Amino acid sequence: MHKRKKSSSKKQSKTLVYIAWILTFIAVALSSVVAGYYFGYDDAKKETVKKEQIKEEKRSSVLKKLEDSGAKKEDLDVNNRLKEVLKKESKTIAEDKEAKEEKEVKAKDENQTKIEKEKAREKEAVKEYEDASHEVEGAVLPAPPKREIVKISTKAKLAIIIDDVSVKSHVSAVENLKLPITMSFLPPSELRPNSHVLASKEKFYMVHLPMEAKNFKREEPFTLRVEDSQEKISQRIIEIKKLFPRVKYINNHAGSKFTSDEGAVGRLIHVLNEQNISFIDSRTIGESKVPSVMKSYKKQYVGRDVFLDHQIDKDYIKSQIKKAIEVAKLHGSAIAIGHPHANTILAIDESKHLFKDVELVLVDKLY
Repeated sequence: MHKRKKSSSKKQSKTLVYIAWILTFIAVALSSVVAGYYFGYDDAKKETVKKEQIKEEKRSSVLKKLEDSGAKKEDLDVNNRLKEVLKKESKTIAEDKEAKEEKEVKAKDENQTKIEKEKAREKEAVKEYEDASHEVEGAVLPAPPKREIVKISTKAKLAIIIDDVSVKSHVSAVENLKLPITMSFLPPSELRPNSHVLASKEKFYMVHLPMEAKNFKREEPFTLRVEDSQEKISQRIIEIKKLFPRVKYINNHAGSKFTSDEGAVGRLIHVLNEQNISFIDSRTIGESKVPSVMKSYKKQYVGRDVFLDHQIDKDYIKSQIKKAIEVAKLHGSAIAIGHPHANTILAIDESKHLFKDVELVLVDKLY
């Protein structure tokens, strides 16, 4: 009985050992499975992450390439556009330069043409009055106004008026003499459009006003005529005043018919008095009515004593200069009238030594 119990216990003990081994094996197996699962999952996760990283890197690389490609394309576009702009600017600059050069050439040509026209016009203006025949009526010079012989203690005064001044060469010729000589400017016309501008640059000047002559046919524009009304003469003098705002003295250009008509002279002197302008009679005709009209207005008559260049000969002009000096000495003063001809200017220049015997003055210093 005891032996059976011992054998049975031993048998049960072996069974328990087997069960324990089986359980241990199962536990190890389960542990391996669990461990394998966890380790495999971690590796798989790492592998997945790694693949995602690689994929992301590839995607980033592609994007970067695309961006680089786009940037390069954009840079290329910008460069191309910049080249186009620079090309257009260069073309514009070249065109502007060409246009500017063309404009300068055109302006130069126009200026040259203008200068040539002015020279031609000036030459024509100078040629128009190559002698003084238009200033006197007939071959014989009108006698100077009657004057008293006076004795003076100081030097006699002589005023030389140069008529027909109208272009720059006239002004230059007179100014180069370096003498106090009065320039009497013709009003502007087609041939001498700037005579009033030239006068404006002088400290003192006169106006040589065109008036109707008996035989002289080459009249200036707006020549005063005998039949002109008071209103028309007044309007003309107002125009002259606008052109020559500082004018204080006027003498007649031609005018043999006008100055020999008392009514016409009276209408003129009336207007000149209103404008505070003095009239100097060029005395182009012996029958001038200016003296009697001036007397009626109780004003002093002032007229030309000597014509210097009725004959355009240098020696003759010199003799007339001497005559003017003698008249000045005899009467205390004298007015000589000449023109801007080469021989007249030369004769005056060569007679400078003679002027020591008189005081050469502008007409506003004469009386």
